[in-house]
Amino acid sequence: MIENNPANVSSAFEMLLEEVEAEIDFINGIGSKAFEGRNYEKAQEALEQSRSLVAFRDRAADLRNEWEKTFAVAEQDDDQETRTQRQNLGKLRKGLRTPESAYYKPIMQVLDEMGGSGRVAEVLDRVGDKMKPVLKDVDFGPLTSNPENPRWRNAAQWARNSMVKEGILKNDSPHGVWEISDKGRAMLKNYQTIKGGN
Repeated sequence: MIENNPANVSSAFEMLLEEVEAEIDFINGIGSKAFEGRNYEKAQEALEQSRSLVAFRDRAADLRNEWEKTFAVAEQDDDQETRTQRQNLGKLRKGLRTPESAYYKPIMQVLDEMGGSGRVAEVLDRVGDKMKPVLKDVDFGPLTSNPENPRWRNAAQWARNSMVKEGILKNDSPHGVWEISDKGRAMLKNYQTIKGGN
């Protein structure tokens, strides 16, 4: 099977998702200000737009996952020369953030270590500690929409949304709490058995 550039398509999906996430944050900020200013019509409009963007983002994430499942093997089978050519394609690969899927295992591990659930801020702090060796410089950069929030924290929160959708985390946890599901525990146990621990 002849492949063109599966790695570049994965990079393009990551860039698209990041831009959509930034737009969601921006619209949420507008909605929040409108609500505080009692401009409920504008707040409602922002809420509806945000819902549409989140739905679009989820569809794009599903497409990215489908792409990676279909073409990841082809990318791994590339010879060294092909890999070098792809790395030299420039802008698209440069500074690519750590993919959402990389957050799954650390999130499950942290929740397991915390007895199955934890408050968002503490979970994120612990996930950040676990992921320090794999996070890239770009992951520590600020989001345009929220300079106080590093890119990796935002990516981890989106990973959590995807994990809830996949049934790995519970979808009925109290607000501000992340909780691993039975499926998530089984997945983590299976992963640790296959990989021989951490």
